[in-house]
Amino acid sequence: MKRRRLPSGWHLVLAPMSLVTVLPFVWMVLSSLMTQAELNRFPPPIWPDAVDLGGYQRVLEGSNFPRWFLNSVLVSGTIVVAQVVLCGMAGYAFARIRFVGSRLVLVLVIATALIPFQLTVIPTFLIFNKVGLTDTLGALIVPQLSSAVGIYLMTSFFQSFPKELEEAGRIDGCSRFAVFFRVVLPVAKPALAALAVITFITAWNDLFWPLVVINSEAKYTVQVGLTTFQGQHRADWPAVMAGTVLTTLPVLGVFLFGQRRFIQALTGAVKG
Repeated sequence: MKRRRLPSGWHLVLAPMSLVTVLPFVWMVLSSLMTQAELNRFPPPIWPDAVDLGGYQRVLEGSNFPRWFLNSVLVSGTIVVAQVVLCGMAGYAFARIRFVGSRLVLVLVIATALIPFQLTVIPTFLIFNKVGLTDTLGALIVPQLSSAVGIYLMTSFFQSFPKELEEAGRIDGCSRFAVFFRVVLPVAKPALAALAVITFITAWNDLFWPLVVINSEAKYTVQVGLTTFQGQHRADWPAVMAGTVLTTLPVLGVFLFGQRRFIQALTGAVKG
């Protein structure tokens, strides 16, 4: 029989920290199931007297939430696919292909991650306005087709990738592209999954850029739509909390689904 692993001293630190992290999410779910009268009490109850789904009904029927949710799915899904492909190819090129100034180019690409987006938002908006992409979903997708963080993550992974597998593919007559798609990518699933998780969470939670470039309510993402809904229904906290729960569920589901590969890829990136 296997010996049961006793908790270490770190559990005494991690358990309270985990509790502090989880409590806001638990309170958000419980608040979405309460009535307005219950939330107006002082102090408010910890547990609802009865499960009330009126907040979910009001946020789904009293707003364009389904359309906002679909917009966010389309934008985030397209960005994830683009970054997995483009950052994967860029990372492999920086890790394996040597050309004049390759190190300098890689450093410059990574350095762009240090520039706050707020410094470039005005010229970016002017460019998109000039080409007629403002107030479109394309304006939300194009700036995030690739990222310096994604390129660095994939470069670090491919630097630790064994060259023997690639050489075996080249001996069998595969071109560099064939080796990349048939040999390298299947083994790079942990890194690609980590990149997909990071990209999806970032794209899904983006609020600043959509607020700047989107004007039509039908093209709002779920973050912008929920912000405007909260401004219009400031007193209806059960509906606001219900919308927040619906907005959080996709991010939570994606992270739980790719959690294991996410940790594997980050561990490999740190070692690389």
